[in-house]
Amino acid sequence: MLHKASAVKRILEREWMGFLMDLQMNAALGKGYRSKAQKIRVMSESWVGGNMFCPCCGNPHIFELKNNEPVADMKCDHCGGIFELKSKEGRVGKKINDGAYATMIERITSATNPELFVMQYSADYTVTDLILVPKFFFVPQIIEKRKPLAPTARRAGWTGCNILYAEIPQQGKISVIKNGIMKSQREVVENYARIKKLETANMNVRSWLFDVLNCVNRIGSNEFCLQEVYAYTEILQKRHINNHNVEAKIRQQLQFLRDKGFIEFLGGGHYKKRF
Repeated sequence: MLHKASAVKRILEREWMGFLMDLQMNAALGKGYRSKAQKIRVMSESWVGGNMFCPCCGNPHIFELKNNEPVADMKCDHCGGIFELKSKEGRVGKKINDGAYATMIERITSATNPELFVMQYSADYTVTDLILVPKFFFVPQIIEKRKPLAPTARRAGWTGCNILYAEIPQQGKISVIKNGIMKSQREVVENYARIKKLETANMNVRSWLFDVLNCVNRIGSNEFCLQEVYAYTEILQKRHINNHNVEAKIRQQLQFLRDKGFIEFLGGGHYKKRF
């Protein structure tokens, strides 16, 4: 009985799209690799490529890119969406380690920036959580520049970066798997389509929008007033030092969020969240 219960816990399966979703990564794929990072990369990419649908269009499968593409790990052959995967045992935390800082900044400001899958897995290589961060939620402010490698290092002077995951608005973290439970394909695709209403190619507009959205998210109540958002004026001013009319920018972003259906204007400077 204990053995059976352990197996059920270890191999979390969920009926989905007509077949059973096995959340257990194939540990055998990691054999032959010395570093844990390489093992997890191969195992996690194989799992996503073998199990995941496209969260952008609903295509039943996305496939691994075999040629070590510099930008992406996976692609959807229906909508052309490209995806990068970052995996971590246990909780992701506030930051995600990434590659070269200059390359990352160039990527997120271009049309080739991929969607990001963030995977959490347990010690026995079971997928516990999978989050999608849409590519249009990336702004330079959430990319942290690390210290260059020491002159004695093999890649002396190389400068890496971190993704400040905690600074991405909650709306930009679409849950695909949560606590071992797979969300339905329809729910994920609908969530992506709704969030896509916030997409803008203008990086300055994007930065302002998500900074104000983060401020609104920090307000505890579902209904809030303009003055509560104005309370973040000093913080926003420090993030946008060249802007000298922060309160006007706040009102502009609230209007945009209202027009896209994310908040409701109640009148008299009062709003209601529609997240």
